[in-house]
Amino acid sequence: MRRDTFIRSLAALAAAGAWPLAGHAAGANLKMMIPANPGGGWDTTGRALGKALQDAGVAATVSYDNKGGAAGAIGLAQFVNGSKGSADALMVMGAVMLGGIITGKPPVSLTQATPIARLTSEYNVFVLPASSPLKTMKDVVEQMKKDPGSVKWGGGSRGSTEHIAAAMIARAVGVDPSKINYVAFRGGGEAIAAILGGNVTIGGSGYSEFAEYIKTGKMRALAVTSDTRLKGVDVPTLKEQGIDVVIGNWRGVYGAPGISAEQRKALTDMIVAATKSKAWAEALDKNGWTPALLTGPAFDKFVDDEFASLRAVMVKSGMV
Repeated sequence: MRRDTFIRSLAALAAAGAWPLAGHAAGANLKMMIPANPGGGWDTTGRALGKALQDAGVAATVSYDNKGGAAGAIGLAQFVNGSKGSADALMVMGAVMLGGIITGKPPVSLTQATPIARLTSEYNVFVLPASSPLKTMKDVVEQMKKDPGSVKWGGGSRGSTEHIAAAMIARAVGVDPSKINYVAFRGGGEAIAAILGGNVTIGGSGYSEFAEYIKTGKMRALAVTSDTRLKGVDVPTLKEQGIDVVIGNWRGVYGAPGISAEQRKALTDMIVAATKSKAWAEALDKNGWTPALLTGPAFDKFVDDEFASLRAVMVKSGMV
């Protein structure tokens, strides 16, 4: 079925109040769990996705519930325990949640929820506040070699990609990764305030979260964690600077526990339609996200593989 025909059909069903069980979520008021505080990557992703779902005509309204902490585990627990069988519930998640589960071992498991889709991929950037006496990544490394604890790394929850990257950088330059001083924040807004206020030495996050501060000179970008330079971004990679570290971030969306195969397919179809909307294209461009849509069994396998890969990296880096 063509996308425009599909959307018109959904709209007609909604108007008639005749949603079939499998497609019920599309016409209902969707509930989006964002397992992080406002201002960070998951928050931006969740709200952009909600707007895209409405722009595509596959959701009437979308409400949001921010529940930050423990790399998303607090929000995950609320989602798993409070939305069983609900075909109108979605939760933003990603690599950070996997890392947090590996390090934190929460009482709930991601496997209790229903995989829907991977949405985007993004690399991290490390920055200094403009007032910092340090000027380059080389300066940071030299300071860390002298006294690992004197360098405060600020970023997302423990087990986040920037936390893993910091440990990998330490290991790559000959510093014991277990001795790095990592300060975890519950949301991007808190991390940004800490960096701008000089309360941490160096901060890490997705490039989109720091872009405006880099452009206005409030933050100095040192390095990106990509294999090659990001398009349109004049920031060197860690590899260019002799630090052999490459690690990416990705974000996706899950459905509630206990939904049927038909309900999972309906939610998946909605997400696919949303990613084809103008609103989503604008969000990708504005935030510098790389589209990375993956659904079905391929997404299931991807998550399983990511768990294994991240665990191996974290063990090697002394984090587990």
